[in-house]
Amino acid sequence: MSAPGFLGLRTAIYCVPDMDRAKAWYRSVLGVDPYFDQPFYVGFNVGGFELGLHPESEKETAGPGGVVTYWGVERIAEVWPRLLSL
Repeated sequence: MSAPGFLGLRTAIYCVPDMDRAKAWYRSVLGVDPYFDQPFYVGFNVGGFELGLHPESEKETAGPGGVVTYWGVERIAEVWPRLLSL
């Protein structure tokens, strides 16, 4: 069963204090190199989903669970008001 209007999880981004160390760790865990590798963002393709690394800063920190998650939706104008009401 899928939630109304949701296409699925698209991207999970971890804010990390040490980009090089995090990149090396995820590379060893996943067994693949990142497909996108810049100082401001590193992206790994994990089974068709995005696992991103973002440098931690005063402005950019992870959410309460340690990760920022992005969901795909078909019509944000319909989904957003429903989410706010819940």
